[in-house]
Amino acid sequence: MGRYALRRLLQMIPVFIGSTFLIFFMVYALGDPVAALFGDKAPDPATAARIRQDLYLDEPLWRQYVHYMGQVFSGHFGTAFNGQPVTELMASAFPVTLRLTVVAIVFEMVLGITLGVLSGLRRGRGLDTSVLLLTLVVVAVPTFVSGTVLQYLFGVTWGWARPSVSPEAPLTELLLPGVVLGLVSLAYTTRLTRTSIVENARADYVRTAVAKGLPRHRIVTRHLLRNSLIPVVTFIGTDIGALMGGAIVTERIFNIHGVGYQLYQGILRQNSPTVVGFVTILVIVFLLANLLVDLLYAVLDPRIRYA
Repeated sequence: MGRYALRRLLQMIPVFIGSTFLIFFMVYALGDPVAALFGDKAPDPATAARIRQDLYLDEPLWRQYVHYMGQVFSGHFGTAFNGQPVTELMASAFPVTLRLTVVAIVFEMVLGITLGVLSGLRRGRGLDTSVLLLTLVVVAVPTFVSGTVLQYLFGVTWGWARPSVSPEAPLTELLLPGVVLGLVSLAYTTRLTRTSIVENARADYVRTAVAKGLPRHRIVTRHLLRNSLIPVVTFIGTDIGALMGGAIVTERIFNIHGVGYQLYQGILRQNSPTVVGFVTILVIVFLLANLLVDLLYAVLDPRIRYA
């Protein structure tokens, strides 16, 4: 497995370079950071030229990218237009979003897999139909609608949670936003688990286990569930990066100053260093999550071996 992990790490290098260059190109080549810095006012040509030289924007795009990646590998992600280093923004934003993502992932995994297993084992019955209808409704309702409704009910009407998260963003205040963030993923996890359980329940190894007289709970947990979790783990692994990068709506609703908030502010103000720096870290999160998922396959299914 060590050789496989090393090979996967080497394969991640061109993916990382290609994705970060594409992001860099879209942010810097399709907009003018200097013009965005001055807003509606036209900058003085001499001042604009000096700023472009200081920000390395007077060089060709590929040289700008090489210069930026050199800074990244030295631990420097540039400076935001307000003069604050991007690394300081990351240090304050990523821990908040990480805690929010952990709440969403735990909620998605525990409740989603449980409902999926119960629904799959009772295919065609009332519980199965109810779960499918409920998950369909959750997928159909946009996050800003479900988030606003839950914020009003739990935060304003009933007072069970804070309607707005404090700047410190403790874990207790992130429970409701985490549920809102993980709702749609919960629905997909439930339906995916249910489908996988139904398909594997008809497999030969399950019928053999039943014929041997093994207890039902052992058949479900040791045989059926482990094989059925492979596609679910794949989805959850890729969903980690999606939740961290896609928390813009949730963080706006609950006033959470995390990654989504910083990305929103960076896009709104065309703050190119902030946007590129944060998205670069999210690319790394995506790649590492995919690597972890691949390595977990052998744990779930002993038949999978890596050369």
